[in-house]
Amino acid sequence: MRTAVIALMIGVVAAVGWWAFLRASGSDGATAGAPLVAVTLPDRLTALEQTGATAFTAHCADCHGTNGAGRDGLAPPLIHKIYEPSHHGDMSFQLAMAQGVRAHHWPFGNMPAVESLAPEDVEPIIAYVRAVQRANGIN
Repeated sequence: MRTAVIALMIGVVAAVGWWAFLRASGSDGATAGAPLVAVTLPDRLTALEQTGATAFTAHCADCHGTNGAGRDGLAPPLIHKIYEPSHHGDMSFQLAMAQGVRAHHWPFGNMPAVESLAPEDVEPIIAYVRAVQRANGIN
């Protein structure tokens, strides 16, 4: 009996913790697919960044949302301090596209590789994401 009570208490604590995490990250389950963060776009994009915006829309936005805002229940926002250059450098994006990523910061599951993109195709996407990050105070 005592073991069952302890197990029940652990379950309740875990459920409350998960609920609190989702509330803190802006995800309450009621808005599946909705953007997770508000994104301010740069006033101007270079030619490379414009190419990256087009490629991002074609290859990344279905999961990571318009302009990298994330999608509730699908994938994290890339316009977030976790992805700032000092924590996730440009090579992290290259490796993510080439090899996929095991879930480690967010509860969205693993990211599969994006096999349709060569490393040279990823460079403009990185330039675009970095430009949008800078416009949102992420340096």
